[in-house]
Amino acid sequence: MTVAIEQGTPLARSTTIGTGGPATAFARPTSVAELEEALAWAFERELSIVTVGLGSNMLAADDGVDALVLRLEGDLATVELDGEVLRAGGGAANAVCLHRARAAGLGGLEFACAIPGTAGGGVRMNAGAYGSDWSRILERALVVSPEGSGWLTAAELGLSYRRSALRADQVVARVEYRLAPRPIEEIKADVADLVARRKATQPTNKRTFGSVFKNPDAELGAGRMLEACGLKGFRIGGAVISPRHANFIENVDGATTADCVALMVESRRRARDRYGVELEHEVALVGLTLD
Repeated sequence: MTVAIEQGTPLARSTTIGTGGPATAFARPTSVAELEEALAWAFERELSIVTVGLGSNMLAADDGVDALVLRLEGDLATVELDGEVLRAGGGAANAVCLHRARAAGLGGLEFACAIPGTAGGGVRMNAGAYGSDWSRILERALVVSPEGSGWLTAAELGLSYRRSALRADQVVARVEYRLAPRPIEEIKADVADLVARRKATQPTNKRTFGSVFKNPDAELGAGRMLEACGLKGFRIGGAVISPRHANFIENVDGATTADCVALMVESRRRARDRYGVELEHEVALVGLTLD
């Protein structure tokens, strides 16, 4: 094999919340060929696949994860422009993609300044913020699985609110965004405004995994609903529901994944009891469930 397979890599090092036990296997493929090789290796051993990205939007079991965990690097994290099309590796940071687009005077990615993840992760969950999401800018994505590789359009990916039709063993290796010319100063102004709004309402300088729950089809969003339930500042172990925004959990003192899960279970219980709403988690649970 040309791609190295690590054993027992602690996932706490690879997640923004800073929790999670060891992965059975961990690989950092740098090309489509290495990614295909890693997926074939896992398929032969009947190991499930987890792609970690930058480690946001992920909560991994304290006891570890019996899976091959992937972090796309090298050629799979590059960004380049071709006219009004921005091509990014699945592991490319959204911040880098936005920077390249802005420098070229291409608009459409401004909303991604609020999403601390990667191009591939954005496709997988149809990430969005401030009224836009991946489905609005995605032209197509190269998806690699044990069965092979192929380009899929946004429609073929089944993008809907914070979800796609991708299976766990289908990995987004490359992404193509269709952007539109826009004055650089307008892009900068919009991004500055969105960043300021985010800092004013979210715990951007704390260890979190991002939004906990998807917004329900109800009058109140998840954060407002949980705030009304009196959950701001509610703490279990080393984890606390953010005093700034109730749809975030902060690691304030050596939190464990179990602490975070306990907060999520209590949040769902209170929302169910008070509003009759069953909140659906937005964070990806790896090696665990809420029930």
